[in-house]
Amino acid sequence: MAASDGLNQAPPLEAYDLYAENLPLAEALRREGGAWAETAASAFGSLLGDEALAWGVEANRNPPVLRALDRSGRRLDEVEFHPAWHRLLALGVEHGLHALPWRQPGPGAHVARAALFTMLAGVEAGVGCPLSMTYAAVPALRATADLAAEWEPLLTASDYDPRPVPAGEKAGALCGMGMTERQGGSDVRANLTSATPLRGGEYVLEGHKWFCSAPMCDAFLVLAQAPPGLSCFLLPRILPDGARNGVHLVRLKDKLGNRSNASAEIELHGALARLVGEEGRGVQAIAEMINHTRLDCVLGTAGLMRAAVAEATHYAAHRTSFGRRVIDHPLQRNVLADLCLESEAATATAMRLARAYDEAALDEAQAHFRRLATAVAKYWVCKRGPALTAEALECLGGNGFVEDFGVARLYRESPLNSIWEGTGNVNCLDVLRILAKTPAAREAFLAELALSAGGDERLDRFVSGLAGALARPDEGSARRLVGALALALQGSLLVRHAPAAVADAFCASRLSGDGGLAFGTLPAGLELEAIVERHRPHARAEAGARAG
Repeated sequence: MAASDGLNQAPPLEAYDLYAENLPLAEALRREGGAWAETAASAFGSLLGDEALAWGVEANRNPPVLRALDRSGRRLDEVEFHPAWHRLLALGVEHGLHALPWRQPGPGAHVARAALFTMLAGVEAGVGCPLSMTYAAVPALRATADLAAEWEPLLTASDYDPRPVPAGEKAGALCGMGMTERQGGSDVRANLTSATPLRGGEYVLEGHKWFCSAPMCDAFLVLAQAPPGLSCFLLPRILPDGARNGVHLVRLKDKLGNRSNASAEIELHGALARLVGEEGRGVQAIAEMINHTRLDCVLGTAGLMRAAVAEATHYAAHRTSFGRRVIDHPLQRNVLADLCLESEAATATAMRLARAYDEAALDEAQAHFRRLATAVAKYWVCKRGPALTAEALECLGGNGFVEDFGVARLYRESPLNSIWEGTGNVNCLDVLRILAKTPAAREAFLAELALSAGGDERLDRFVSGLAGALARPDEGSARRLVGALALALQGSLLVRHAPAAVADAFCASRLSGDGGLAFGTLPAGLELEAIVERHRPHARAEAGARAG
């Protein structure tokens, strides 16, 4: 038989609705206050499940190229992208993933954006970087009225304009970030880049940045040492007169994943910038930005998890081994159900966290919950992502290791969100600082857990057991504490909102001590088939397979 006959090969997962087929996401959108955006989310999910799937593949197969100099040796400092990248980024901008809560403020705005961002992350995570940083830059710039007045209309516009021209000549702009340096990494107070004040409020920056995220953006938030100390600055790529600012792209990083997106090492030579916030308070100026980008790390990981689960369950439903479908083998069903649980818990956590961003401005308790829950979720969800995508890859056997089948790209992408905006240890230390300095944050978090009291005895015992660790937190066991806080939050959300089969399996495997260290170790007596069927893509995917 010819290889082209495709004997016993699962059809590609394509032409399906990424929103309608993701029941946990759709339920969370309605539950957390975003029901008003369901029509837009449905349209976006349908759009992403069609031609955009191929754009994600092409953008990764054709990574960006640095053009540092023109043919005459003059500085060019431009990055060329494949057309698929521009299509995906334009799609994100047009649908407000960079600015929806600022353009349409109101109940559920962050939740609505969260649903859209999660779906796009599963198609191609690379474009999430400039979308996320632009979204997060707005609250940071609002601390400086004149900068906000000038830049916010551009950063929130629904027009994507990649031209390298002054921002004032464009219909819309994007913002990147350059915080870390080679000698400091997460320790930004070790930064050496200098900022010398000029007359008229501008500063001259000299130094380097080891990572500049999305160097094709129109402006960047950067940290540099002003006379009073570390300060935050807005650095335009092109000056108002059309001249290129003193931002030299040294090289693009050759990354494990996130390959469609450019990350650059840059040098600053007489670069002109403007102060954000106050001199010497750079960390405080970017704190709100980091909160929002950490939210997007959680959302992006939830999106990658969902994409991996969709691929694994779809493949298992259409592939046979030893006389029956792979999905019908009890051991494989256990693995798939375990992956589904992890994905649903991540989605529920991400969407609940997004609601806290909606409510924080008017509810002090939600503001405290948001602060602690963001660090907790960033640590845990982003740590679970690589393990899940690795297991999902294995569900496809040897095909999973082949780029054509899609899961390999998800696997390469998955470690990034645990590193970006603070590694696991950085977030755990942040949790310890919050617990020590803001008792109200601990109380707000516990109040959230109390909403599920009496819903499941295993969860109640688990939450009760947190008291001792919270009373005496220490750095050496911080990961254990933060992981327990995350599991308690996930268990509370699933007990309150998920189907009984999902909540029961989560509590049995994550909270009662019966779970193993690998996926596929769920205890006996659970409704595994119901869990898998809840997460497996059905309608349009199967219609497409029949048509093929």
